[in-house]
Amino acid sequence: MGFIGWIVLGLIAGAIAKAILPGKQGGGWIMTLLLGVVGAIIGGWIGSAIFDVGVDKFWSLSSWLLAIGGALIVLVIWGFITKKRA
Repeated sequence: MGFIGWIVLGLIAGAIAKAILPGKQGGGWIMTLLLGVVGAIIGGWIGSAIFDVGVDKFWSLSSWLLAIGGALIVLVIWGFITKKRA
């Protein structure tokens, strides 16, 4: 998957993760993009380490599920970090 594919996957995965988690998370679309891309990387790493499945194809269901799961993990961590600041 190319650079643009990672950005699109990260943006959509981050938006879906923000829609799944209840409450108000800070950050605009740029933060959603960054959290989604980082989440996709972390989800791919966890998937390859545990399930022997990575995030390598854009149209693969496993890629999307791992990216969204990783984005959820990153978003929860981001919520803990920003909640302590406020």
